[in-house]
Amino acid sequence: MRAGKLHIVNARLPLNGDDRWYELIAEDGRWISVVASTEKTVRHDAVSIASKEAIGADGRAASAVDLEGRIAVPGFVDMHMHLDKALSLPRVGNASGTLLEAISNYGQHVDRFSKEEIRERIIRTAKMGLRHGTVHMRTHLDMHAWLGRDIMFRTVEAALEAKEALKGHVQLQLFPMLSFGQVPRETAELAKELIGLGMDGIGGCPHLNEDPEADIRHLFDIATRLDVPIDLHVDERDDPFVRTVIPIARMTREYGYEGRVTAGHLCSLSSMPSSEARPIIEEMARAKVGAVTLPAANLYLQGRADDGPIRRGVTRVKELLEAGVATAAASDNIRDPFHPFGKGDLAQIALLTAYAAQMGSADDPDVLLRMITVTPASLMGLTASYGIREGCSADLAVLDAANAEQLLVEGSPSRWVAVQGRWVSALVQEDRLELGMRLE
Repeated sequence: MRAGKLHIVNARLPLNGDDRWYELIAEDGRWISVVASTEKTVRHDAVSIASKEAIGADGRAASAVDLEGRIAVPGFVDMHMHLDKALSLPRVGNASGTLLEAISNYGQHVDRFSKEEIRERIIRTAKMGLRHGTVHMRTHLDMHAWLGRDIMFRTVEAALEAKEALKGHVQLQLFPMLSFGQVPRETAELAKELIGLGMDGIGGCPHLNEDPEADIRHLFDIATRLDVPIDLHVDERDDPFVRTVIPIARMTREYGYEGRVTAGHLCSLSSMPSSEARPIIEEMARAKVGAVTLPAANLYLQGRADDGPIRRGVTRVKELLEAGVATAAASDNIRDPFHPFGKGDLAQIALLTAYAAQMGSADDPDVLLRMITVTPASLMGLTASYGIREGCSADLAVLDAANAEQLLVEGSPSRWVAVQGRWVSALVQEDRLELGMRLE
């Protein structure tokens, strides 16, 4: 996609931690000027972003676009998704709603999906997220190696083709989920091949392995050899004695991989007493292991066997944050047997995180906004190019809110998204007829 130019006035940049008005200029797809002012800019040639004249059908914009005090972020970052499985619910159900049935049912159906169907689902779901403001995504990919190379590589090829097709709209990272099990040498060769083909890192689910610690060591051996990051599903169980995060944190320091390992889910932390969870979280902080909470899927899946009290599975978000663990929030599954809902809207995920983690203090809306922007961007290694600052890619999500709190409360039905200085999506909520009620 051809890079473009932008001229934005009267933007609020909540990630900068101030309440100033910003003028933003981008050329050739990068920000060349970001200037703050204590006063609103008045330009008679500036067109309100809410106007149909602001952004044309071809993505070209008026000479200057006035955000009128709306907040802007450098795009949302959804770092834990399963795009290969997304939108498969019509064909793969889950009667019990449990994680184990979801895993079993999808595994029984995966050989019926063509490469073309998987690729189309990935692209459709990514574009769904784009319309809501997400410009960076990381998807985990099921390998199903036991079904043979042909079945496995349908997903591999579909994901690589989708990644290429989405360039200029969504930047996609691909993390195959590998289980070393009984064939560590063959799996290591597969990992090397996948990274060579264009995968971005290595994932896995070691707590489901018969020997989790051996699986984790194999993961670290091959990741360090290939010099790629690790992003794992970790302890997605209600059982408080499932604690594979402990050897993960230990090996992160042993292999010198601080800052390159991410642990998603961490459900069992919320099932154990805080006196036992606290030292584990402190070990994560020392090892600089990042965390990702997946509130939508875990609220839906966890606690299914509980008679009461029913555990909800969302990890200890506030404790992780307080300990200094870089913690992001993400979508996880969308309309598949693992989670029948979702639309790729990270503002909705931030709100779910607020409810599930009981984050309602005055400062929490800004914390939650960072959990879907700068924190996952850092965990994904995007820091050098991500941000509304000179030299960075001119990616922008404009939200119909004056601050993060209003975003969470009202949801921003209207959103505008630019990638590399070119508008790629504009969802504008039309004014609705209001049937007024006279209040005496």
